[in-house]
Amino acid sequence: MAVAECPDYFMHHPKYQQDKVDRTPSHRPAELIGSSFQSTANRNSPNHQEDDVDLEALVNDMNSSFESLYSSCSVQCESVPLLHNGQPHRPGESHAPSHAPSHAPSHAPSPAPSPGQHASPHQKLHRSQPMHILAVRRLQEQQYRTSSLPAIPNPFPELCSPAGSPTLCPGSLPPSEPSDKTIVKVFSEDGTGKMVEIPADMMARDLCQLLVYKSHCVDDNSWTLVEHHPAVGLERTLEDHEVVAHVQASMTSESKFLFRKNYAKYEFFKNPLNFFPEQMVAWCQESNSSIPPSHLLQSFLNSSSCPEIQGHLYVKESGRKAWKKLHVFLRRSGLYVSTKGTSKEPRHLQLLADLEDSNIFTVIAGRRILNAPTDYGFCIKPTRGRSEQKELRMFCAEDEQIRTCWMTAFRLFKYGILLYQNYKVPQQRTALLSHFSAPVRSVSENSLVAMDFSGRIGRVIDNPIEAQSAALEEGHAWRKRSQRMNSLGSPSPLHTSSLSTVIHKTQLWFHGRITREESHRVIHQQGQVDGLFLLRDSQSNPKAFVLTLCHHQKIKHFQILPCEEDGHMFFSLDDGATKFTDLIQLVEFYQLNRGVLPCKLKHPCTTVAL
Repeated sequence: MAVAECPDYFMHHPKYQQDKVDRTPSHRPAELIGSSFQSTANRNSPNHQEDDVDLEALVNDMNSSFESLYSSCSVQCESVPLLHNGQPHRPGESHAPSHAPSHAPSHAPSPAPSPGQHASPHQKLHRSQPMHILAVRRLQEQQYRTSSLPAIPNPFPELCSPAGSPTLCPGSLPPSEPSDKTIVKVFSEDGTGKMVEIPADMMARDLCQLLVYKSHCVDDNSWTLVEHHPAVGLERTLEDHEVVAHVQASMTSESKFLFRKNYAKYEFFKNPLNFFPEQMVAWCQESNSSIPPSHLLQSFLNSSSCPEIQGHLYVKESGRKAWKKLHVFLRRSGLYVSTKGTSKEPRHLQLLADLEDSNIFTVIAGRRILNAPTDYGFCIKPTRGRSEQKELRMFCAEDEQIRTCWMTAFRLFKYGILLYQNYKVPQQRTALLSHFSAPVRSVSENSLVAMDFSGRIGRVIDNPIEAQSAALEEGHAWRKRSQRMNSLGSPSPLHTSSLSTVIHKTQLWFHGRITREESHRVIHQQGQVDGLFLLRDSQSNPKAFVLTLCHHQKIKHFQILPCEEDGHMFFSLDDGATKFTDLIQLVEFYQLNRGVLPCKLKHPCTTVAL
C-alpha cells in the first residue's frame, strides 16, 4: 500500500527504477512488479488521458505482485538488505558494536567510492522494497537473535545466570546475622486478629502496652496476654516478665494469643484472705489460729519459709478417663499426692509435677472434653517443647475458690518475689507519668464519689443514705428540666424513641444479646473479682435488661425493668423505688452506691477489637 500511495511519476522515475534494479540485481523490474501492475501504473501516469481508474483491479495486482516478490525473495533471504540498528546488513560483514559514530553511508551494494571521490546522488538516495509484514517480522526476529547489540550491563545478574555471567555465589555473600525481630499474631475476644512485629526479647507486659496504644483503649493495667490452646481446652495468662517469643516457640499451630482483661491477676496482693482459705493453709491448721494478711503474703514470697497448701482434688489418671479423689499437697519442691489417706510421711508422698519446669492452665469445658466431675478444672503442663496430651496432669476442684487458691499458690511458689515486682511496676510507671500528664480516669470507688455543690464550695458526701437522696433529687431536677423543654416544643430526651433508650449501646459494659452462659464465661475469663459486672439484654423480657455481677467469686443476675411515669419511660433495679432515665445513669449511680446490690459496680467487662 505504501507504493500505491506514492505519486505516479515517482514510480516511473528513472532513478527509482535504477535503484530498484541495483538493490535486487538478480531480478528485472518487469519480473518484480508484474505486467498487470505495470499496465495499471502506466494508465495512472501523467501522460495518460483516462480519468476512470479501476481501484479494485489495482489492489489485486499489487497483492499478486507482493506475493510473487515474497516468494522470490524468500529463496535469497541472505541477500536481502535489512536495516540493523539504523545500518544496512551485508552478508559476511561483522556486526561488532562500534563506539565511534560513523557518518559515512554504506547502503549501496555497489563498491564504495574512493575517499577522493564524492558519492553520486544515486548512491545517496536509498529506498526499501515492499515486503510482506510476516516476512519482515520473521526476518527481524532472526536478525535480533543473531546480531550483537550494544552491550548493556544487566542490573540483575542474579536473576539470569548464563555461563560466564557475574552471578553471586553463596560463598561470596557475607554471613547473615540472625534476625532480632519476630512476628506475633494476637486475637481479641470477637475473633479479630492483628499481626505485630516485635523484638525477639519483648516481654508480655510491653506487648500489652503496645496493643493498648494501637487499639486506643484505656490503660488501667489490667490488660493481659493469654496463651490459648483450643485443641485441648487450656489457657493461661502470661506473666508480665515472660518473653513472648519463647512462649510462642513452645506453642502448636492451633494455639494462639488472646488480648484480654484480667482484673484478678494481682488481686491476691490486695485481698489475700479471699484467695487462701484458712482450712487450705497447712500451718494455719496446725496452729489453730488465723494469721494477718501481711504475714500470709510474706510467707509465700519469702523463699526461706515453707508454707503448704493441702486439700482434696479430683485427679485424672494418666492414660485413662477415670477421675479419682485424692489428698494433694503443694510445696515449693512440687505437687505431691498422698498414697495413704492424708499422711504426709515421705514414703507415702508421690510427686505429680515439678513447679520449675511446668505451667498451670485453666481447663475450659472440662465436662464436655474430659468428662470431668466439676467445672472447676486446672492442668499442669510441662514447658519443654510441644508436650503431648499424655504428659498433662488434670485436676478438678470442688468450687471456684478452691481452684483459685491452688492456681495462685502455684504461681507464688514458682515465681516468688518476681510476681510482687511485676505488681509494683505499673504503679511506679503511673507515679512517674503523673508529673507530666493527667492520670487516666478509672471507674473505681476511689475515683468516683458523690459531691454536693449546693453551698459555696463543694463537699464529698460520705453518708450513703445522703448520697442516695442527692441522686434522687438530681433525678427529679432532670425530669423537671425535661418537662420544661417539652412545654417549649423541644424534643424530650426521655421519650421512648429518643437517644436515651439506645445510648447505652455505645458503652463498653453493654454486651447486647448474649446468653446467661456467655455472661458467665466472660465473667470467669476476666477475673471473678468483686464488683466485676456487665449489662445485657434480657432473654425472658424483650423490654428489660439484666445486670450480671460478681461477688465473692459467685455470679448473680439482677433484672432491670422499664417503668412509665407521666408518659415517660424510666429504668429501675428495685421495683421502681429508684428510677433512672437511662442505663448510663443507673450504672453511674451504683458505682457510687451499693443500694440493693451486694457490692458496688467497680470493674466493667470490656472487650476490644484489634
